[in-house]
This record gives sequence, C-alpha cells and structure tokens, in this order.
Amino acid sequence: MGRIPILTIAFILSLDLLGFSQDDRPNIIFILTDDQRWDALGFAGNDLIHTPEMDRLAAEGIFFENAFVTTPICAASRASILTGTYERTHGYTFGQGEIKQPFIDQSYPAMMRNSGYQTGFFGKFGVNYSGFEGLFDLGENYDRLDRYKDRRGYFYKTLGVDTVHLTRYTGQKAIEFIRQTSQEKPFILSLSFSAPHAHDPAEEQYFWEKEFDSLYATQYFPESPLSDPEYFEAQPTYVREGENRKRWHWRFDTKEKYQRSMKGYFRMISEIDHEIGLIREELSKQEKDKNTVIIFMSDNGYFLGERQLAGKWLMYDNSLRVPMIIYDPRSVQGRKVKDMVLNIDIAPTIFDFAGLDIPKSWQGLSLAGFLEENSPDFEREDFICEHL
Repeated sequence: MGRIPILTIAFILSLDLLGFSQDDRPNIIFILTDDQRWDALGFAGNDLIHTPEMDRLAAEGIFFENAFVTTPICAASRASILTGTYERTHGYTFGQGEIKQPFIDQSYPAMMRNSGYQTGFFGKFGVNYSGFEGLFDLGENYDRLDRYKDRRGYFYKTLGVDTVHLTRYTGQKAIEFIRQTSQEKPFILSLSFSAPHAHDPAEEQYFWEKEFDSLYATQYFPESPLSDPEYFEAQPTYVREGENRKRWHWRFDTKEKYQRSMKGYFRMISEIDHEIGLIREELSKQEKDKNTVIIFMSDNGYFLGERQLAGKWLMYDNSLRVPMIIYDPRSVQGRKVKDMVLNIDIAPTIFDFAGLDIPKSWQGLSLAGFLEENSPDFEREDFICEHL
C-alpha cells in the first residue's frame, strides 16, 4: 500500500480544523408565510385557531414575541429578508424594476450556494429578478394567478392528475426536495407559501382544500378590536380613502363577510400548519430531523378589521408584527424571547447557523445566540420602518 504524502494529510487536517466537516453544518429550512399576523397561531395566545405544528415548533424552540418587519409590504420585505438590509438600502419595492444585481450577489441564497450548501426554493419569490432559475440548485417560483378571478387563482398546479391548492403543492415539493438531497452536503430549503394571502380578484377572497371545510365551520368569530366607527374616523384622509379601506369592504364590511373571511383566513393558515407536519414527518423518515434547523416567519402582518381596515402597509403593529420561531433540534430550548427582532435578521441568522462570516454590508443581527444557554447581549432598542 502506497504512503499518503505528508502535504495531503496536512491539507485534510486543515479542512477539518476549519470546520468543513459536513456533520458540523446543519440543514436549514426557512418557512415564510404571506400576510400571517403575529397572533395568528395558538402559541401566541389565540384560542380560536388550530395550529398544532406551529405551536409544537414554538414550544420546542424559541418563540419571539416581538418580531417585526421593517416594511409592511411583501415585495420590499422579501427583498430585506433575502439581503439582510433595509428597504432604503436595497431600494427594491413594487414599480422599481428588478432588484439590483449586487444585492442578489450578497443575498443569502447566492452565498449559501457558493459555500457548498444544496439550495432549494419553492413558492412565491416575490422579488422581480430575471435570474431566479440560476439562483438555486433546484427552484420553482409561482404565486396566485390574478388572471383567474375565482378559486383557480389558488388551484392551478397539479400533482399527478389532481389539481391542488398551492399550499399542498409547496408542501409536496418540499418533501420531494428532502428525499433527493445528498447526505454528503447540507441543504438550505426556502419555502414561501402564498397563503393566507387573499385572492384579491375573487369575490370570496379566501380559498382552501376541501378537507378543511369542516374546520371552524361552527366557530363564531367576535368583532375585531377597535371596530367602532370612531377609530376609522380618527385616521388621516389618505387612509380613510386608501387601499386599507377598499379591501375592508371586500372582506369585512358585513357580519356575513367577516365570518366567512375569518374562517377562510384561519383555514388557510391551518392548511400550512398541516404541511409543516408532513415536512417534519419526512425529515424524520429520511433521518434528517436531528440536524435540521427550522426558521418560521411571515412577510408582514395583517389587519383583520381593526379600525375598519384590511390589508397591511400602515405603521401599526397589526401590519408590522409577525410570528417568528427558530427551532434547532441540537439545542431544544422551549422559551419565549421578548427582545425586538426583525426580518433583516433572517439572513445573518442563517449564516451564523452555517458557520459563515456575516457580510459587513448586512444590517440585521444574528438570532442564533438565543438558542444558547445564555441569551446574547441584544442592544436593539428601535428600528426603522418605512414603506416607500
């Protein structure tokens, strides 16, 4: 048997010392929902909603009670999540063309792929970028189709011969990705559900799989807080005559609409919850559950009739505050954190878990330290919120 050159041995040892061992790098799943407000899950104290899987993640991991987005609109918030920067830095929102390439080059998907991670994305990318197909090892970008002004906006994807809800489609794509990933390299999978976003062109607004019809069927939803006209009249003119009011008429301006919309909104969240359960089952089957970090949040909050408004966009906690959970099976904590955390913290947190140096251009902070025995010295006292 030939002797291994000393230089080769030294190189192998140096790789190990630098942390290139795959066992040291966890898999990461980042789950993003659309328009899910901070209290729209049971663990946040909501006694009406059925979200056992989200609640389990929160109970076994870290639940951030004061998580906010830095801009209450999907496009700009998603760009901030990707790039770890404020909207005023990356400059991307609706009507601004494509996101600028330098920000994509320093986005977490591009840099995680360059670091050796297998990367995947399924769902609503939400950022205009023509190079999407080259950003991930395996990815598919899709969202509701506005050209369908009925349930087909959510039901146009097929699995086999069956047309399914986008939530079911995204869940199945995640399961397929988990099955086919190599054991030799860690993966990062980004899942971006279109739900529970209303389907704006449709009269009924909310759509779900038939199996969820019975959920909340007999539930009565009490009126939203601050629903008296005086709270609406206290708003400035641009709010009283703006999109928040228009969409309140679409969803909440009668008792019948309010009950139907609330049941639809909650059913769509429960449907995502069900898919999270299936994804975790698959991780266990593939023996990847013990080394997979799961991060969960929403792209912005949502008005459910408060102040006689709907939608987001405004500088109220209804539209700025979101659920956020980090679960790491290697460090089960099961506790709540009151520190103020932001959407721009997601990319630095992912990098920290992956053992990568956080770019100095990023403006967020890593939250990974909250899973250690002693919480980090988190000095954030305020943040910038803007909707350009």
